[in-house]
Amino acid sequence: MLAGDHGSRRLARDALLAWYDGARRDLPWRHRRDAYAIWVSEVMLQQTRADTVVRYYDRFLERFPDVATLAAATEDEVLAAWSGLGYYRRARSLHAAARAVAIAGSLPREAREWAQLPGIGEYSAAAIASIADGEVIAALDGNVERVTSRLVASREDARRAATRRKLRKVATQLVDPRRPGDSNQALMELGATICRPRAPRCRDCPLRPWCTGFASGAPERFPAARQRGAVERVRRQVFVATLEDRILLFRRPAEASVMAGFWELPWTESPRRENQASHLNRKYGGVWHVGRSTRRVRHTITRRRFSVYVYPAVWLSDGVGEPADGGWYRRSDLADLATSSLVLKALGDPIPAGCVR
Repeated sequence: MLAGDHGSRRLARDALLAWYDGARRDLPWRHRRDAYAIWVSEVMLQQTRADTVVRYYDRFLERFPDVATLAAATEDEVLAAWSGLGYYRRARSLHAAARAVAIAGSLPREAREWAQLPGIGEYSAAAIASIADGEVIAALDGNVERVTSRLVASREDARRAATRRKLRKVATQLVDPRRPGDSNQALMELGATICRPRAPRCRDCPLRPWCTGFASGAPERFPAARQRGAVERVRRQVFVATLEDRILLFRRPAEASVMAGFWELPWTESPRRENQASHLNRKYGGVWHVGRSTRRVRHTITRRRFSVYVYPAVWLSDGVGEPADGGWYRRSDLADLATSSLVLKALGDPIPAGCVR
């Protein structure tokens, strides 16, 4: 595609940028050019849809407006501001990287320097450097992999190094040296909105004249579909115990393999209601009384699909005082705690009243 034809490359780049200038979504990070704000957006956008990130981006920057503020914060403060975005390793890596930058005294300027920071891979480094500092380099994310695979009608697996080199070469041909950051964002935008995995909108694509996949009549064949792991379905029960206007939460152990240190509602995976109180007693201590389930919510973590049943509950100390690793919090306190979106979903309706058995 376009190899050896400077005129075609220039026409394709111009068509792509003209389309982007008229069709790009109005996303908050596209109004910023400072490297710190671009960096935060790229970390948030890893494995997360743009429409989800929009709800968190400005609030996070208001809380941590610069690298120094982020570096000086505690991990709990950073995780609390990140709560609901998921993939919390990103937040921990962002925090660690901010501390490294604070020690170094300045932000990186080139992709190879960005790639040395925790949580910054090859794609993110190229995206940040091209958008913030104008480095002429292609950024190859999943959307760009799909666009470039279709341009050259490749069914090869982009996880293979040889395939990625081939696709990066195609993407590089589409990076306008005058506007490298916009070129990369245009390719990402094209993959997200036009060159979709299914039912691509080829009639609206600015690169259609150069697309071998479109010319084949079956662009969806490219790239070959990846084999996905089986979905695991999990049934879980969570319990909302209240004391006046406060909710009982427990903190996950620091050594937990998932969401270490996060605050969560007490839970079990024992579906039999007559066993729930004894399960809760063994797991959290105290004496529990459990009511009937008030509602069900759905929750997804990677390949796990949760059906979560919410129960009202009462916790009694049985002489042990405050619950171990637990505490009582008002709903307004949740903004300052590291909690998962499951807690917010379970508390989305008015907190269930007693209904104790």
